[in-house]
Amino acid sequence: MRKFKIKVGDYIKIIAGSNKGSEGKVINIIKKNQKVVVEGLNLVKKHVKPNSKNTQGGIEEKEAPIHISNISLVNEKSSEGRVKKVNKSSVSKK
Repeated sequence: MRKFKIKVGDYIKIIAGSNKGSEGKVINIIKKNQKVVVEGLNLVKKHVKPNSKNTQGGIEEKEAPIHISNISLVNEKSSEGRVKKVNKSSVSKK
């Protein structure tokens, strides 16, 4: 397993794929496949058979997972693409 810098509730920007440039909030992380599910993005249509919950069946839209390499963390305050961390050694002392 790998450790992700992105957590549930973070705002991300999609940097590759058909939804490139879109921003959204992470609602689920699938660590095994290194994917995340973003609220309202990467929607796919799924055919559903009639069952007790949905007596008619039909076509429903749901969010599909996106690979972690195709997203970038967004800084909420400045809406920049990548969040830059400042090291203590890189800051000049006067």
